[in-house]
Amino acid sequence: MGVVQKVENGKFVESNSAASLAKEKEKLKGSNTLDKDAFLQLLVAQMKYQDPLEPTSNTEYISQYATFSELEQMQNMSASMDLFRASSLVGETVLLKVKDSQGRETTVQGNVDYVVYEGNKAYLSVNGDLYSMDDLDTVADPTYLEAYRLAADFLNIYKDLPKLEDLSLKDRADVEKLDEMYQGMNEYQRSFLTDEQVDTMKKYVKKMKDLVAVSEAEKGEEA
Repeated sequence: MGVVQKVENGKFVESNSAASLAKEKEKLKGSNTLDKDAFLQLLVAQMKYQDPLEPTSNTEYISQYATFSELEQMQNMSASMDLFRASSLVGETVLLKVKDSQGRETTVQGNVDYVVYEGNKAYLSVNGDLYSMDDLDTVADPTYLEAYRLAADFLNIYKDLPKLEDLSLKDRADVEKLDEMYQGMNEYQRSFLTDEQVDTMKKYVKKMKDLVAVSEAEKGEEA
């Protein structure tokens, strides 16, 4: 499964997709699972080199093989459920949480266009790139996504405001925009904001109204 990496200033830049697939590849590389052929080879070697004075009973060999077969069936069942789940995501909007090689987390949002199966693993195609199923964070409906977007837009303005004591009329447009956005949200959309954020926003709105009132009063006196 090849991944094309972008190059900037002569250096490779790891994409979100590359980070996701690299993590999955590393996980598979470090796996300690044995397939049935490998187990049978070990079992034959055990029988061949056993101590002839203290041979292992056939019952013990059968028990070992039965235990392995049961484990293999459980693993296959788990893999089949993962593949079925991946197939059911086609057409859905998802949020993926991907960490790059530096440990920085990025959120990827988009529709699942199709699913690729390789080595009994499923990979989701989102925005034209492939991602491991392990990076799936949320399967979202349109109502959730709209609330998520509104909260993100709100917080982008909120985080750039100065401290309350440093608020001035030059921040008026941003404060009034926050108030407008909040008033336009329904109860579900407001739940994406914390109580602290809402309380602080209301303090900004109140102080801004006071600043505007003082400014207009001063203009009235000058007139």
